[in-house]
Amino acid sequence: MTPLPPSPPSDVLRGTLDLLVLKTLTLEPMHGWGISQRIQQFSEGVLDVNQGSLYPALQRLEQKGWIDSRWHTTENNRRAKYYSLTAAGRRALGAETDSWRRYVAAVDMILRIV
Repeated sequence: MTPLPPSPPSDVLRGTLDLLVLKTLTLEPMHGWGISQRIQQFSEGVLDVNQGSLYPALQRLEQKGWIDSRWHTTENNRRAKYYSLTAAGRRALGAETDSWRRYVAAVDMILRIV
């Protein structure tokens, strides 16, 4: 049997982007492009973060007080806004993670029905 060709990267599922951004920022402060690349790297190329979705999500998370931003110079000597996780963001990450795991478990239960 011939193996299936690799699937192209999928857009991040609706409702998961905030969770993925918060989790990614537990590693270190990053600029938007770095966040996008890190998510793609950790998902082994399965997830692709659309820039048109990422920046509104970053604004939303900052308005909620879950992330903070500061301008810094990148390794390429360019100015970029770096985002970091706040204490409130760490708490929100815990709650969002619990909610996601409940959701995945519920979907899994349905998929197991024969």
